[in-house]
Amino acid sequence: MPFSLLCCYCVCVCARARVRALPVSLRVLLCFKPSRKPAGSPLLDPTGGSRSGLYFGDGKRKVDYVLVYHYRRRRASLRGSPGHHRLSIISNGSFPVSGGGGGAADPAEEEKLQIREEFEANLADAGLEIERDKEVSGIKGFSGKMNAMWRKLNQPFQPKVPQMLSQSRTKFLSHSFSRDKLHLYNIKQKDTFFDNATRSRIVKKHNTIQTFLNTGQTLMFTPCLPGITTLIANGVYDSAFPLHDVSFFFIILLHDEWARYGAFYKYQPIDLIRKYFGEKIGLYFAWLGVYTQLLIPASLVGIIVFFYGCATVDTNVPSLEMCDERQNFTMCPLCDGACDYWHLSTACSTARASHLFDNPATVFFAIFMSLWAAMFMEHWKRRQMSLTYSWDLSGLEDEEEHPRPKYESILLKKREKKKIKKIKKKKKNEPGQEKLTWRDRLPGYIINISSILFMFSLTFSAVFGVIIYRITTSALMAMSTDPETKSNVRVTVTATAVIINLVVILILDEIYGAVAVWLTELEIPKTETEFEERLILKAFLLKFMNAYAPIFYVAFFKGRFAGRPGDYVYIFNGFRMEECAPGGCLIELCIQLSIIMLGKQLIQNNIFEIGIPKLKKLYRTLKEKGAAPEESDDQLAKTPQQWDLDYDLEPFEGLTPEYMEMIIQFGFVSLFVASFPLAPLFALLNNVIEIRLDAKKFVTELRRPNAVRARDIGIWYNILSGMGKFSVIINAFVISFTSDFIPRLVYQYMYSETGTMYGFIDHTLSYFNVTNFKPGTAPISSQYDKEVTVCRYKDYREPPWSPLAYQFSKQYWAVLAARLAFIILFQNLVMLLSTLVDWVIPDVPKDISEQLKKEKTLLVDVFLREEKDKLQLIQSLFLKDKDGASTPAALPAQEGEAGPRARCRAASFSQFTRQPSPGQTVKHTEV
Repeated sequence: MPFSLLCCYCVCVCARARVRALPVSLRVLLCFKPSRKPAGSPLLDPTGGSRSGLYFGDGKRKVDYVLVYHYRRRRASLRGSPGHHRLSIISNGSFPVSGGGGGAADPAEEEKLQIREEFEANLADAGLEIERDKEVSGIKGFSGKMNAMWRKLNQPFQPKVPQMLSQSRTKFLSHSFSRDKLHLYNIKQKDTFFDNATRSRIVKKHNTIQTFLNTGQTLMFTPCLPGITTLIANGVYDSAFPLHDVSFFFIILLHDEWARYGAFYKYQPIDLIRKYFGEKIGLYFAWLGVYTQLLIPASLVGIIVFFYGCATVDTNVPSLEMCDERQNFTMCPLCDGACDYWHLSTACSTARASHLFDNPATVFFAIFMSLWAAMFMEHWKRRQMSLTYSWDLSGLEDEEEHPRPKYESILLKKREKKKIKKIKKKKKNEPGQEKLTWRDRLPGYIINISSILFMFSLTFSAVFGVIIYRITTSALMAMSTDPETKSNVRVTVTATAVIINLVVILILDEIYGAVAVWLTELEIPKTETEFEERLILKAFLLKFMNAYAPIFYVAFFKGRFAGRPGDYVYIFNGFRMEECAPGGCLIELCIQLSIIMLGKQLIQNNIFEIGIPKLKKLYRTLKEKGAAPEESDDQLAKTPQQWDLDYDLEPFEGLTPEYMEMIIQFGFVSLFVASFPLAPLFALLNNVIEIRLDAKKFVTELRRPNAVRARDIGIWYNILSGMGKFSVIINAFVISFTSDFIPRLVYQYMYSETGTMYGFIDHTLSYFNVTNFKPGTAPISSQYDKEVTVCRYKDYREPPWSPLAYQFSKQYWAVLAARLAFIILFQNLVMLLSTLVDWVIPDVPKDISEQLKKEKTLLVDVFLREEKDKLQLIQSLFLKDKDGASTPAALPAQEGEAGPRARCRAASFSQFTRQPSPGQTVKHTEV
């Protein structure tokens, strides 16, 4: 099958060659605004206005990138005044260059004007075509709504994308673009050789590396500083972004087949997403799709485990014994003084509910989910490798990034201080490149460590505050004279405490997100990649502690340090530490996990994600509307262009929030899944909505992000891998110490006379002599007719008539040894199985591995043949010069070839524009 060389990655073009030397012309539109943006829909009507919104004034040259800046409009207009200016840039002249008005000029604005003129002139000299838009000032109109084109589906779960329907089995060889090998590329048309995302990426790269000189003293600029990011940071430009392509093939297809809730059952058009938004965003949605897809088997197994608990609850012996009133287990009071003795049978509903999640199938589900996490990571690695191969990312190399504006600003101050010191000491300037050292970053590191420790203490304080609320509320409700209030103490306190925890988590999450950005800025990272990685680590650490601290408390600390009757542990010298419910702490852990998980998904991931951007947009519109002057009739009559509508959208702030909410959800699904088997099901339902919600946000509510190339999901993979391994340990401890699985096994196989579970409840309850209560802690009044001499409590301790009264019994140490042994066995078994899964499933699919080797061999053959043709051409030219020939003749046919052979010229850029000689053909290697 025929193949041809295509562009593999194009950012390197700008690093090695001037843009004017490319086979395409890259274009930038300048859009300047006095005060505020026009109102309207983010998308234009496809039937009209889309071409004028995406093209220059001539309607032929397409807009690749938009630069936006604000200026202050003057009331009077005087030509020749200091405010009037005209940029020396390349323009087609369709739109007049708007001059400023008369009046006193702001020195800062004049300096920004000069910097813009120089920067744009440099862009024009580099080969970019630039056009200035008309003055736009608050259009009071709106575009018509986009009519979604519903199409019949040929396949039930496949998006109906023409590119996918017409896929062929032809695979094209690819290589990084090079002018020297231009004749090898399959360039059918100059304007379409680079797609829209690639063109905008090239323009952004050139805007980033373009420099300017500091011509004034009002703004602190570094001489010859890389361009647009610093200019935006210093207010010279307001923003820079590529335009949304409102053509049918992109936005309408993405909206109909992806960003629509009615398409929830379809696969995502990942290739189209990548083509429009770039590889980095394409990999995020591909990862989210794989994660959501693999939640389906986890949800099914979780449902089976839950229904198993429902089916066996009526035959569960411990639950039946707790609900049997004939057993007559008189339990010790739950609080001092006000609480009375109570019967264990009153906790029947709690015991039955606990069995739904604490049954033998839970252990199997915990092992299954640990293996599921390993399978998910392996499946994603294979999927990522497939995408890397199909998207031509195998040879993508890390590019040298330019420093961030803040880094350059601090570096400039350091240079100035050093220069002043040298002048005072009368020393000569030593050559060498200055850089920030650890001494410059030491104050930021100190503030980082102290702030993170403070945030940890704040999280623990919030958890401790909720514990105090639970203890005090339980004591107050126990003193009530209403019998119904007394009977619902545990349910009321647990539910309200979890809701308070949820509210605190949501508030602290927003605070920690802002604090993480501030702390990362203090570290002064040099590049955006370093900034993003450090921000991710800080935000994840803070939000992880915030989300899981209450759950860790219930799972591993609640009831462990409460003491025993007669020797309880008190806080503030008056309140007893809280204990677990009679059915165990697992049911409370399930309630805590389910409410926090569902609350975060419903409120933070959905309501906040929809509502906050709309509130920001409304606030920005009202703010700029109040600061804007009145518009003239000509300005009101102007039709909003695409760049006007795109500017009205929210700027894209990165993928960190999107990844973070999914990573926290992954923790809920994997870390404590032994206590809540339905967690994968609720995560699946949330993600089905989340995918379409994120898609709709990217298509209709956000400015089009810059297309960024990436080979993988970066540091997020390491976080996922670490959480998967950590989940094995957490689930082992939950099964061993939080549930009653190990005590049941120990009783059944070591202490049961019949080898069954009959007598298990009596075995787990210890005796306490009521005469050993401390003064003032015994019940003030009792409802029991006969006097109670002995009460029971849940623990493994010696009875009061034993010589070692109230000491831990042999059963306690046997159960503790079995728990520790289970942790070791469970952890090693799961780790062994995970390693086996990793070893059995290769990271690279076999067919892709073979194709990569084959393509590498073919590329070597192509370039060897090219070098051979060059050598033969040079030899023939030397021979003809030697023979005195005036015109070059055709090269002699190679040995073994029949017939004349077309001349193969050396690669050069001028070859592209040169007309081929008659009979000359361009040869491509076939696969």
